[in-house]
Amino acid sequence: MLDTGAGAVEHLYIHVPFCPTICPFCDFHVLERRAGLVEAYLAAIDREAAELAATYGVGALRTVYFGGGTPSYLRDAEIAALVEIVRRRLGWSTEEATLEVHPSTAGPGRVAHWAELGFDRLSVGVQSTDDATLRFLGRSHSARDALAAVHAALDHGGVRVSADLITAVPGQDVEADLERVARLGVGHVSAYTLTIEEGTPFARAGVEVDAFAEERALAAADAVLGQHGLARYEVSNHARPDERSLHNLAYWRMRRYLGLGPGATGFYPALPALGEPAPDATGVVASGIVATGAVLGWRRTNPPLGRWLAGERGEPEVVTASDYAAETMLVGLRLADGVDLTELAQRSGLDPRVHFAAALEGEIGVGRLEIEGSTVRATATGRRVLDQVASAFLAG
Repeated sequence: MLDTGAGAVEHLYIHVPFCPTICPFCDFHVLERRAGLVEAYLAAIDREAAELAATYGVGALRTVYFGGGTPSYLRDAEIAALVEIVRRRLGWSTEEATLEVHPSTAGPGRVAHWAELGFDRLSVGVQSTDDATLRFLGRSHSARDALAAVHAALDHGGVRVSADLITAVPGQDVEADLERVARLGVGHVSAYTLTIEEGTPFARAGVEVDAFAEERALAAADAVLGQHGLARYEVSNHARPDERSLHNLAYWRMRRYLGLGPGATGFYPALPALGEPAPDATGVVASGIVATGAVLGWRRTNPPLGRWLAGERGEPEVVTASDYAAETMLVGLRLADGVDLTELAQRSGLDPRVHFAAALEGEIGVGRLEIEGSTVRATATGRRVLDQVASAFLAG
């Protein structure tokens, strides 16, 4: 039976664009707070949440994720107001509620407040445990601040704690950084290699990431974090058993989610109430496989703060069955679990063994993918060149 994605959407992302500093590597929608801006933001969040509730209803969400920007940069009363809006308009999480945390904003009292509001997972932006590396990255906190923030979160005991690291930074001792973070006892580590995005200060300054350093950092993360019981479950993410990010897994498994706030992206079911066509019933054949152009949903990215405050919303981008299948392969192959081809057929209406026959045969043949039962996953060789592997499915 084809899963069109209609019905309740179980995941919510809220973008908080405010940051104490704008880092030279960042290409997210971020800005410093100014008088009256947070108040206007909260009022607009309430309006947009009401819009989403009118279309998708109110109920229990599986995951809620406050990202940014720096959500913890909001004052206590502001975070409480934002949580109240979400609870009143859209419901709250039944499995996981995450707050991204800047180390300079965290202390025992604030951690307790966040937990009381309903957050059970804190993602702390450590980035490095070395002051020289933090200065290079333009971070406003010190290594001592980062370690203190993680300890404050761990000492509370009522929240799961993740630490974010940036690796492959010029001059960084990546093994030492990984070791210091792993020894803290966190249940999850995201170790992202530094990426130079177009238009950022790093790009304008000509900063480059050495390909050898990037490969070494990925291998070091596997080795060092693995020794401390943090297994890689996605290219850049490592966790202890039962500590995986459920919200991010929803992205990597191509589940639908609501996007709330300026710059936020949402992936929505195709609902007639939104003026989008339902999946093309004429494309269904006896085997249950639909036409590649059947509409399974739509994606929208909100504009920056000024236009969003004025009520503007992003232009919807239709996601067809073919789009959905290709994107599922692109993001799903990042997971150690890989992609279940039988499930993908059920969710997209396309048989990936047929639709991607040439790509699968070619990538398995050169040893970059492997298949076991109905599951296909990247090999160690394939993980090193995932962009090349992914291009084969885009062509498919």
